[in-house]
Amino acid sequence: MWKGSNPMAEVPTEVRSAGRIRTSGLSLGAVSTVLCVDVPQTDVFTTITMRVAGLAEDLQQRPQVDYEGVIDQLFNHVSGLDELPKPLDPQLEECAIQLWNWAVTKRVGTAINKTQKAKVRHVACSLLYCSAPENPPEGIVRKRILMASKTGRTWLDCKKSQLADPFLTLAVKSLEILYSQLTSRGDGGSDLNASKGEVERDLLRVLSYQAESAVSQGSQQEAVVCMQRCKDMLARLPKETSYLSLMCYNFGVDSYNLKMFEESSFWLSQSYDIGKTNRKYCPGPEVQARVLRLLATVYLEWDCQQFQEKALNAVSLANKECMSASGLYLKIRILLRSGALDEAITAGVNEQLESDAPLEVCLSTVKLIMSADRETLAFDNLKRVCQHFESSPELSAASVLHIELLLQRGKELLGKQKIEDIITGHYTGKQLTPQSLASLHLLLWDKAAKHFEAKNYLEALQWYNYSLSFYKGGQMEPNLAKLQRNRASCLLLLKQLDKAKDAIKEAERCDPDSIFTQFSVYKMAVQEKNIEKAVEALTAMGRLAKSPVSSKDRLLVCENAASSLLSLAAQIALENEEQDTAMKALETLCENSSDEAYVLTALRCLVRLVLSTMKMASDEKVSKCSTVPCEAAEQQIEDANWFRKIAWNSALQCESSPGRMKDFFLLSYQLSQLCPPSRALLMAQRTCLLMGAAASLELCRKSPHSVQTEELTKALENIQVCTEVWKTMSASGNFPNDQTNTLLLLYEFEARVKLNDPKVETILESILELENVETQVLETIAALSMEPPAHFPLLCKKALRVALSLHKKTPDVDMARCRQCVHSLIQLSLPSGVSEVEERVLEEVWDYYEEALSIIAAAPEDFPEMESLWLLTRAWNTGILLYSLAQYPEAEKWCGLGISFLRHLGSLQESYQTQMSGLYSEVLDRLDRAKKIHVMEE
Repeated sequence: MWKGSNPMAEVPTEVRSAGRIRTSGLSLGAVSTVLCVDVPQTDVFTTITMRVAGLAEDLQQRPQVDYEGVIDQLFNHVSGLDELPKPLDPQLEECAIQLWNWAVTKRVGTAINKTQKAKVRHVACSLLYCSAPENPPEGIVRKRILMASKTGRTWLDCKKSQLADPFLTLAVKSLEILYSQLTSRGDGGSDLNASKGEVERDLLRVLSYQAESAVSQGSQQEAVVCMQRCKDMLARLPKETSYLSLMCYNFGVDSYNLKMFEESSFWLSQSYDIGKTNRKYCPGPEVQARVLRLLATVYLEWDCQQFQEKALNAVSLANKECMSASGLYLKIRILLRSGALDEAITAGVNEQLESDAPLEVCLSTVKLIMSADRETLAFDNLKRVCQHFESSPELSAASVLHIELLLQRGKELLGKQKIEDIITGHYTGKQLTPQSLASLHLLLWDKAAKHFEAKNYLEALQWYNYSLSFYKGGQMEPNLAKLQRNRASCLLLLKQLDKAKDAIKEAERCDPDSIFTQFSVYKMAVQEKNIEKAVEALTAMGRLAKSPVSSKDRLLVCENAASSLLSLAAQIALENEEQDTAMKALETLCENSSDEAYVLTALRCLVRLVLSTMKMASDEKVSKCSTVPCEAAEQQIEDANWFRKIAWNSALQCESSPGRMKDFFLLSYQLSQLCPPSRALLMAQRTCLLMGAAASLELCRKSPHSVQTEELTKALENIQVCTEVWKTMSASGNFPNDQTNTLLLLYEFEARVKLNDPKVETILESILELENVETQVLETIAALSMEPPAHFPLLCKKALRVALSLHKKTPDVDMARCRQCVHSLIQLSLPSGVSEVEERVLEEVWDYYEEALSIIAAAPEDFPEMESLWLLTRAWNTGILLYSLAQYPEAEKWCGLGISFLRHLGSLQESYQTQMSGLYSEVLDRLDRAKKIHVMEE
């Protein structure tokens, strides 16, 4: 494809005056700041042009100048000149020419980019148009044409078509002026005719630029008009045929890339039609064929069913212009998409074969037919292709394709038979080409991998064995090592350890310095319980993990492959109950990996494994210490203390695992019982038991309800033991402000409430009897009372009422906490969805509402609007419920209560007042009627 509308590269063109114009008269230096006063517009023009001249001089005479900044200033100054009157100033012409020549000379080089060059040309051209008289001489007109057309072209190359348009329009007008001047001479000499021909050719180019600009801006009709003018000129300018044809082709390509198929088909048709007008000067049959093939593709992708005849006609014309493999392939593609009969497809394949299309194209055609679900036709044509290329050394590619198509269609038995025939031929002189053999290996490995993923390890092994059949004994190749490793994986999973060991030995022979090979060695060693060999393999993997990955493995090895393999090695060891080997794998990973995520995961696993080992060791120590003879008692105490501290520290490190934390705290307590009693030891025991109970409860919160009972029972046992320890401590000294008793009661309450134990009421009474019980404890009790599976609403309300009472007695009342208590009390006492409400419940809730009103009165600005809305809604709904039960006095009371909250709403007040006022009037009206009926009855 030819990109850019002008196939000819542009040559920098200097604009020359009649001799070099010297600077004289008006100074071109920088202009001093102008005062902000009213001046005639001609003076403004002069001031701007003086600034432009000064900037232009800076640009040309100082090579170290900031080109970008100066060019931007020039560009900004010139942009306002069009609106000002233009007094004749010959020095502007000189300035324009100097700027133009500066921009196109080689010495500028790459100092300015394409956009900056466009700006300089923009400025130079604008100055030239400002400097000339109304009826400029022919020389000035020619300069204008050159500058305007090339400035427009440069802006088009910068993808700034809107900036190009004014200059292209100026160029057209100047060309028309020049043509008029030439015509007015009256003589019909050859020189004049040549000059007029040059003008027409330049006009055609500028019109084509305008068409290009219109296409880029989506103005299709405008582009068509410009191109039609160009076509009308071709009779006089036949040599421009190729240029215009290629221009339309480019328009067609651009439209096609934007999926504008209608526009694309128009321009491609224009390209072909223009090329037909003059065979001598057309782009050539190869190019014409390319245009037609793209046109056929446009029809194909636009709507093959609607335009199938046009698509076939286009591709047939293309093949007549210049027969090509791509054209014949495209024809078959169109036939398939349009649902042509098998005979038509076969005819297309015959055309390919008769035109000596390459084997690769013929095989692609077979794949295309297969992808269209014409299986029989595809295999028939593949057979014909094989017959046609029977003597070709590349025929093996067809055999591989045959296998690929068979496997795609699920014909594995036929595929295997074909593979076995190829294997036989491989050793009887009918070897595949290296490229075909590589393709076949990929097919076999892909099929094996799919069976492996599906856990069909025996099938996977068979496909890998097919691949192995093409390797000679003793051959050294990295791919052979990979193949043997894959075979070993299958054999290990099939428990064929001897064969797996042989495969791994072959992999070691071919590629011993591969981390994957060492991983295979490791897996084998773990299977055989050969710990020494496994550790050696892990050490080798650690060493290889630090080495850069070789290019031959790059396709299979990601950056963290080593980390992933070492992590998998640890997992394999744990699955085989080799904990020490797993720890070695994790240590190797931590030492050699730069992947933080893998290292952190490995460290967490190591900590768990180490802690697990420590717990087993500590349990063993506890059991042994109980049978230690008296003479070793001192050593026993020392050891017990050491293990107790280790267990304590281990518990503190298990914050994210409540189960492990609990186990280690209780283990620390058990070990402390082997040590001489003391006040410090009692405090440690108390803390261990408290923390253990807390961890048990936390574990229950994260466990399913079905497994909670056992844990809660254990937690209660620990709490009872801790209570005894605390009693002993309390008797031995004073512990002011100690919260142990409160915590024990709180933990016991949580455990019993979850076990639905009726003793919870007793625990609550014990908590209420504590001196200076904190409101937070009571609020926690209230929450625990209703936390599933617990459901003790009476206990919850009792705790909340006491908490509310204590809140109100504090010097600095926390209104937010009070509000929360009241909210919960109302919600518990007045559940949603009830069909009737007892009178005593209404009285109780009314008291809570009065509490709420007192809280609002104390701090109205701090009371949330949504809380007021909630209170309003509950009261109103209660009133409506009573109204539906014909309890009109009570209904009026509760509806009135709800309405009393309206004034505490902000933006929502007006909306709710409108909704409630009508219904409230109806309630009052019904109440009045009920009273009258009652009086009449009396």
